[in-house]
Amino acid sequence: MSDTTTPGTAAITVACQCGSVSMTLTGEPAARALCHCNACRDFYGTPVLAATAWAPSQMAIAGATHSFSHPSRKMSRRFCATCGETLHGTNRLEMHVVPNALLARAHDARLPAGLQPSMHLFYRHRVLDVQDDLPKYLDGWDGPLYGQ
Repeated sequence: MSDTTTPGTAAITVACQCGSVSMTLTGEPAARALCHCNACRDFYGTPVLAATAWAPSQMAIAGATHSFSHPSRKMSRRFCATCGETLHGTNRLEMHVVPNALLARAHDARLPAGLQPSMHLFYRHRVLDVQDDLPKYLDGWDGPLYGQ
């Protein structure tokens, strides 16, 4: 659980709750978002998934893990074989989606500014309204914005 340089620019190492698995992320995430889509909500068991997306080449994992593939969607989830904590999911774009809880834990429970969410995705599917100044894309980040 160390940060070798500035968050989001070089390498960040995070670990599961029991410490059996570590994951090193390099470079900057492809996206930093709060996702409201039905798939993330159901797959991760949360009303909003706060996460960063990384290319597979930016991630290295050490330790025993298990994977679960969604039965009907192109999604999977990798978790620690010992404590069961979700380490990352893989979405339909083959990006590795890391929950912000792991990143915050590696930084004394505070998510660094360089890893803070920069947008909402699939806001039309939200189950709760969020009051903030981030752009709220109704679908993906190339689509229309909420309120416009």
